[in-house]
Amino acid sequence: MLLVGSNVGIGKSIVGFIPVPVFALLRFVIAMAVLWPLLRVAKLRRVKPGEWLNLFLQALFGTFGFTLLMLGGVQRTSAVAAGVITSTIPAVVALLSWLILKERPGGRALASIGLAIVGVVVINLAQAGQGARNEASVTGNLMVLGAVFCESLYIIFSRRLTQTLAPLDICAYTHLFGLLLMLPFGAGAFAGFDFRAVPPGVWLLVLWYGLSASVFAFWLWMKGIRHVPGSLAGVFTAVLPVAAALYGIVFLGEQPTLAHGIALACVLAGIALASLKGKQAAPA
Repeated sequence: MLLVGSNVGIGKSIVGFIPVPVFALLRFVIAMAVLWPLLRVAKLRRVKPGEWLNLFLQALFGTFGFTLLMLGGVQRTSAVAAGVITSTIPAVVALLSWLILKERPGGRALASIGLAIVGVVVINLAQAGQGARNEASVTGNLMVLGAVFCESLYIIFSRRLTQTLAPLDICAYTHLFGLLLMLPFGAGAFAGFDFRAVPPGVWLLVLWYGLSASVFAFWLWMKGIRHVPGSLAGVFTAVLPVAAALYGIVFLGEQPTLAHGIALACVLAGIALASLKGKQAAPA
């Protein structure tokens, strides 16, 4: 989630030079250039039809849908507004875990989710008080809200898949689906785009974004989701808006405030509480 959060700021910088469909397609091309060796025919034959459906749904929501909606949303709205909306991810994940996975949150899980929500609300309300909310676009806000639901569904589907498939295999299969889904959107935009107008530094950001968002963060998440119930996994997504704010402080020169400290403390307390429960449940 730290990688994903920092990529919010990186992605906003990139779409200032590269159209969203072109950038989204490049992300999948970079990912498949790395993951292609995992697509062996012998392994593909062992994947069951139900797992292929789950993989497609995860790709549809977690890679294709989330990428287009989040990049398009941050391009149209302010980062503050996007952060406020992403703070609803833990609550949405907990609700979907209850409805789909039948994992009713216990008292400790609800408390950790509450701490995460309080943390991201504090930091977002403090930033919104500076007037950034007035610049938010309704269309962009709705797109970011759609990305929140896509991310939440992605978490639910990954919880199911990690019980039977290796994380890197899931990463390769879903990004192959994502590449196929993105081709019709990105191919047309490639024709009229002047690649020479993009600064070299932006291309380095594109390469890093493609590797970190599609490979590094994906692998880390899939390894961790095996050991964390879906309702508690949502707590860790609260790191996303906090990481985005920290990226702004360190790399964009924004001044830290008391609200930043309070929000970070709340999120870390929520993560510690969720992790403590996992350790207690292990002996049983």
